[in-house]
Amino acid sequence: MDLLVNGDGTALWNGRSLRCAVGRGGISAAKREGDGATPAGRLPMRFLLFRPDRLGPPSTGLPLRPIGRDDGWCDTATDQAYNSLIKLPYPARAENLWRTDDLYDLVVPLGYNDLPVIAGMGSAIFLHLATPDFAPTAGCVALGKPDLLAVLAEADQESCVVTHL
Repeated sequence: MDLLVNGDGTALWNGRSLRCAVGRGGISAAKREGDGATPAGRLPMRFLLFRPDRLGPPSTGLPLRPIGRDDGWCDTATDQAYNSLIKLPYPARAENLWRTDDLYDLVVPLGYNDLPVIAGMGSAIFLHLATPDFAPTAGCVALGKPDLLAVLAEADQESCVVTHL
């Protein structure tokens, strides 16, 4: 089953309409690092990371792993670990996955620019929790917590986020 995402702030999952947020640059077929756009296409849900201090392991058919205080995601295009999970501190620039807000309490890395990784094509494209006002993301797709939990409960290793221009 796929999460169908439109650039108008709506998504469709198993016949249900959901509110969502996408990148401040909208959805783009020409995604580049730092452009704030959500990449267009069929993006496989790779696995689920969750904050074990804030919630227990959610029900899902995705591979599951707790986020550690030292988990990060490398977004330095010239680094060998670009667009991958790393341990902090890390010598190159990386996003900290252990955030003070709740946006990454549930994080699904999406299969974008990962097989193979191409420098500068974009990194850290996730499905994660939305802000209370569904503000635009830096390029990710974000859902409200009840909706994300419902998606995760029905998602499996064949599930994708499909973004439309």
